[in-house]
Amino acid sequence: MSEKLVVVGSGVMGRGIAYAGALGGCIVSLVDVSKDVLANAKSEIETLFEKGIQRHKISEYDAACAKEKMTYVTDLAAAVKDANLVIEAVPEKIDIKKSVFETVDAHAPEHCILATNTSTMSPTEIGSFTKRPASVIAMHFFNPVHKMPLVEIIRGLETSDETAAYVEKAAKKMGKETVVVNEFPGFVTSRMSAMIGNEAFYMLQEGVGTAEDIDKAIKLGLNFPMGPLELADLVGLDARLNNLRYLHEKLGEKFRPAPLLEKYVKAGRLGRKTGIGVYDYSKKEGVRS
Repeated sequence: MSEKLVVVGSGVMGRGIAYAGALGGCIVSLVDVSKDVLANAKSEIETLFEKGIQRHKISEYDAACAKEKMTYVTDLAAAVKDANLVIEAVPEKIDIKKSVFETVDAHAPEHCILATNTSTMSPTEIGSFTKRPASVIAMHFFNPVHKMPLVEIIRGLETSDETAAYVEKAAKKMGKETVVVNEFPGFVTSRMSAMIGNEAFYMLQEGVGTAEDIDKAIKLGLNFPMGPLELADLVGLDARLNNLRYLHEKLGEKFRPAPLLEKYVKAGRLGRKTGIGVYDYSKKEGVRS
């Protein structure tokens, strides 16, 4: 019998994780408090299946089997009662995560592993919200989940070897490569990405170059698949700013957010999700405004 995966939060990351989990053979429940957001997530996931078939990445049979394994629900307590793995993918706010993990801990079976999809937050602290810190770990997926090959697995202070081994296996069933690291603010990838992205904003602010030229220099000169300003628009400038503020608090001045980034967020220029960030996505090619 397939294992039961519950994904909490049906935003961009949650729906991507649910999609990967269903293709990996899990029975998946995608949970959100909003029925409208769930309906949108279901539509987006079905579009991913259709595109996967069109591009010959998956077969029609595999897509049909995966779709049958998916449900979309609003009752978190009921969803986790028979779960083997719960992956939380709610916004990076500790009070929201605390509420989710307390509910999951109260209703999930004893053997269930609890994972947080976080790019910066402490799995040790999140584990403290439960009575099972040895079963709590971070699984940092990357956007877009269906394309990005890596899951960064971060052990908390009390995370057991069995928990780490279980989530490594689960990630590989989803078709992902893994690295396992010990907890430190920003882990590996977020720490490096935030620093590079922040420096790109400082260069833009200082007039070193245009956004297009800064991104082009990094892509072609350092062989990055995407420029740091393009990436910031993709992940959301508000999310990038939140991460930088956290890293600035924990690791010091080298992570102080660029004032231009703060200004864009105050203006509501959050990136692709609002149609404008560093680049203007209301124009055909996303030209900088």
